[in-house]
Amino acid sequence: MKKIILLLTFLIFTSANAGMSDKDKSKALDCVGIYMANYFLPSGEKFEYGMKEKSISTVKVLKAYALEIGIPEKQWDDEVNKAVDKHYGSKYDKTKTEKCHSFVEALIPNGAERIKKVIQTLY
Repeated sequence: MKKIILLLTFLIFTSANAGMSDKDKSKALDCVGIYMANYFLPSGEKFEYGMKEKSISTVKVLKAYALEIGIPEKQWDDEVNKAVDKHYGSKYDKTKTEKCHSFVEALIPNGAERIKKVIQTLY
């Protein structure tokens, strides 16, 4: 009986984080850092305003997804702070940003739709 309970517990915790491997989590956090750097671009940096909207919306969707799959909020927030520190003050890199968009939209079920929905609620 104890073996069954241990097995079930293991399966529950394993499936809770099944939506994001360590590699995907690392990439997602790096993208959050890039998105936040985009959102807080220094004066004079050239960008499209829609990029800032999509960046901040994607950060929100990534956090919601992380919480949905069982990543503790404090752990996510602590790791996001490290990623933001890494990229803060960087110049806008369209290629990196577009790669992040493609990655996130593939990682999260209905990712593109979820991001679009958040963009529409910004105003």
